[in-house]
Order: sequence, then structure tokens, then C-alpha cells
Amino acid sequence: MMIFGIISNAGNARGFAYEAIEAAENGEFDKADGLLKEGNEAIGEAHKLQTKMIQEEAQGKHTDVNIIVIHAQDHLMTAMTELNLAEKFIKLYRKLDEKCGGSK
Repeated sequence: MMIFGIISNAGNARGFAYEAIEAAENGEFDKADGLLKEGNEAIGEAHKLQTKMIQEEAQGKHTDVNIIVIHAQDHLMTAMTELNLAEKFIKLYRKLDEKCGGSK
């Protein structure tokens, strides 16, 4: 269940990241900030589950590495990257908005 929790939370985080970019593109910066916050909370939950799996492994409770585990790790790392990029895009949209005289 932890693996599916990682996949689910990481997927949610990715969705929030893309919604945040779209909100910023439309000049809705408060909404973008809120969506980024939700994305970071979701990625935090996924990371907690990953940490728990690592701790269990260190304690001798082995997890078989299979395609689902690999998929979960891939999903998590991709979501983390996309959230970081979303933050950069939103900063860029803010700067453009300020230079062009305010929100749409």
C-alpha cells in the first residue's frame, strides 16, 4: 500500500504543479501559490512513505524491487522535478506580469 501511496501522492503533486503553471499564465498568482502549496504537501506525503520504506529496509524488512516499486520511484522523482520547475515558471510569469503592467 505504501508504494501505491507514493504513486497516488506524486501524481496529485504533478497535477497541482501543472494547474499552478496554468493559473500563473492567466495572472492568477494567489491561486498558483495555493496550488503549489497543495502540490508540495502531496509530495511531502509521498516522500514520507518513501522514507518509511527506506527505514524498513534498513531494519531488515526487505522490499522486493519490482516494476511497481520502480514506477513509484520514477513518479516521485518526476513530480519533485516538475514542482521545482513549476515554481520557476510561476516566478517568471510574475516578473513578466510586473514588467507588462499588472495582471490580465
